[in-house]
Amino acid sequence: MTLRTRVGLAGGVVVLLALAVASLVVYPAVRSIMRQQVDASLKQSIGEGDSLARQLKQKVAESGDKIPIDEPVELGSTLVQFVSGPVYPGSNRAFVEITQRDAEVADGTQPAYFQDTVYHGVEYRLLTSGMGKQPGGLMRVAHRQDDQAAVLASLAALLVALTLGGGLVAAVTARLAARRVLRPVRQLTRTVEHITATHDLTAPVDHLTGRDEIGHLGQAFAAMTTALDASMRAQRQLVADASHELRTPLTSLTTNLELLADGDGLRAPEAPALVQDAIGQARELRSLINNLVDLARYGKNTARTEDTRLDLVAKTVIAKAATRTSAPRFTSTLTPCLVHVDPDAIERAIGNLVDNAVKWSPPDGEITITVAGGEFAVTDEGPGIPAADLPFVFDRFYRSTQARSMPGSGLGLAIVRQVVETHGGQVAAEPLENGLRMRFRLPVVPDCDP
Repeated sequence: MTLRTRVGLAGGVVVLLALAVASLVVYPAVRSIMRQQVDASLKQSIGEGDSLARQLKQKVAESGDKIPIDEPVELGSTLVQFVSGPVYPGSNRAFVEITQRDAEVADGTQPAYFQDTVYHGVEYRLLTSGMGKQPGGLMRVAHRQDDQAAVLASLAALLVALTLGGGLVAAVTARLAARRVLRPVRQLTRTVEHITATHDLTAPVDHLTGRDEIGHLGQAFAAMTTALDASMRAQRQLVADASHELRTPLTSLTTNLELLADGDGLRAPEAPALVQDAIGQARELRSLINNLVDLARYGKNTARTEDTRLDLVAKTVIAKAATRTSAPRFTSTLTPCLVHVDPDAIERAIGNLVDNAVKWSPPDGEITITVAGGEFAVTDEGPGIPAADLPFVFDRFYRSTQARSMPGSGLGLAIVRQVVETHGGQVAAEPLENGLRMRFRLPVVPDCDP
């Protein structure tokens, strides 16, 4: 069953129930009003007892029949009966049997009352009252109910027809409305099926531009496909770049091993140099693979974030770097600063920036590191970066002309940008007169005193 059919059925059922409830309220209300009108008419007839008595006598006289005054006489749609006293319970006066209550009404000890009765197969509404001028007697006035019954039967049939018809019309209308409302969903479904069949994430979703929930769904889907397309393109580019970068150390490593195999092996004079080259290429290859893994890992939104002292992370990185090299010198100004980050990822980013500064600084140079207000900055006294290379310095596998003769994979700074941007920060590189400053800024934890 399709969604629009279910919506149509639901709409029809709701309207059907609403009309049914309304009918259950209307029918008893109309029946009660009609009964009140009949009762008021009977009361009025009782109040005009003398007039009814004269009409009754006149009708008897005109008919020429000897009709006992105690028997009911039909005046239009009304039956009138005068019962002279004394009235005894159980007596059958050719109309409705006299009851104890009737006797009490005749004596004036009970008030007049209404009842439903059947006389000669016809339903009547009967009012029994005492005869004010003739104590001990009864006056009965009954009104035929067949007209009211016919009206109520017609009303019931009309209400049933309206209820069923209204439910049917509502179901059809709801289904048509659902079809129109769900048209964008069908278009989105066709787009999804097209993407599934062709893997084309650039398929347009511009037909869902409304401000309602469906429009928001379409916009969210378009944003998702755009992000997926960008991710897939980035993955393809990463694979292509990685293949290119891996080819160089693998080729060099293979060449060295082949030279060892073709010559006298490890006994050859050049063997130690070839082995050292092979070891260096293997280490470069391992570093490249580790960087690729880190680049992929830090490119995801990390779930392990916590309040972290950025200055303490920087202090740890500086201490580790100082143990690996005695030159250049490190100077630091670290102001306490609290950020909400993945501490391991931020430590890796700071480490990459510090290693890059060590790589390009002269042995007698100085590396200056500062932390303040959520910003980390490292300044070296190296050759700097040409202005033409600045826009690309944080790109993956990008290496400037002067960097191509140096060891490295071109992924260290890309990892820095990946980590920082994942945490909502920004990176920048600023050329100086004698060196280069690289920095990044992260959102600080508000209202927190570290």
